[in-house]
Amino acid sequence: MSRVRASIVLPVLGVLLFCAMVIATGFGAENIPVRDVVEVLTHRLTGTRYDMGLDTIVWQLRVPRTVLAAIVGAGLAIAGAAMQTLVRNPLADPYLLGVSSGASTGAAAVITSGVFAGAGLWALSAGALTGALVAAAAVFVIALAQGGLTPLRLVLTGTVLASAFAALSSYLIFRSSDPAAAQSVLFWLLGSLSGADWTRILLPTSVVGVALAALMLGANWLDALNMGADTAASVGIPVRELRIALFVLLAVLVGVLVAVSGCIGFVGLVVPHAARLMVGPRHRALLPAAALCGALFLVVADAATRVLVRPTEIPVGVLTGLIGAPAFLLLMGRRRYRFGATA
Repeated sequence: MSRVRASIVLPVLGVLLFCAMVIATGFGAENIPVRDVVEVLTHRLTGTRYDMGLDTIVWQLRVPRTVLAAIVGAGLAIAGAAMQTLVRNPLADPYLLGVSSGASTGAAAVITSGVFAGAGLWALSAGALTGALVAAAAVFVIALAQGGLTPLRLVLTGTVLASAFAALSSYLIFRSSDPAAAQSVLFWLLGSLSGADWTRILLPTSVVGVALAALMLGANWLDALNMGADTAASVGIPVRELRIALFVLLAVLVGVLVAVSGCIGFVGLVVPHAARLMVGPRHRALLPAAALCGALFLVVADAATRVLVRPTEIPVGVLTGLIGAPAFLLLMGRRRYRFGATA
């Protein structure tokens, strides 16, 4: 039944995602009709005539943002699904390892100190990625030194270090002499895709693609790990090595995503549960379903942020939180839903 549902759900999600991306590209400070968006995209694919002004707006500004939204949404969703398996906790999300708080500290350090200010968004992304990887490395070393990467140790260590890094971020903002620093850090912490361009898409796309491929190759191992460490070990799976590999993969994946988009909450928490309801708990179907659902959700949410309060926009993390919280409660209220099962 899971395979049958997946064979129906995945193509439908793919079509919905494609349609959503085309329609979302038309939304902004000034809406562009779908037919004009299609005309520009057709030109880029076939070389037909086009309007130069529309091409600049659609291809250079909006398409990169829509593509980045899809990539980040897909990455956060598969990271959330894998994280929930790693720690065997339905409340786990991609930021459980303290990655988001570490990235916040790195970004705050760059913004408040003015270091590499000439590099603009690249400096901010580099600082956030560095902070994210430092936080993940700290969680890894501490948890490993205290007895291994067990689910409980990972949850507790990640939670404690996340609080410490959050406090450090607050201190950096408090000590800053720049009155705009707090606003800049806050906007980044709430997530934003406004700085998207073609040069910033290659890295997250590559990392998300490699991560999804690696997780799909180990889908059977993830299924066994989801049933418990003892069960996985009994069928010959090296549990310790698998946990270490998952930890490293998720740390790099989430670190890169946070570096290009800031902290966008609830996508990695809610979407994997919705995907389980659609295709079941087996990772071979769950991972692609979560990726498509996450991409679709964030593309729609980002488009909404551009039109709700035009001509300005709200951080996308605000909208995902407002949608994600009641959606999660609704999913958990289903009597037939169980984490790791659908019956």
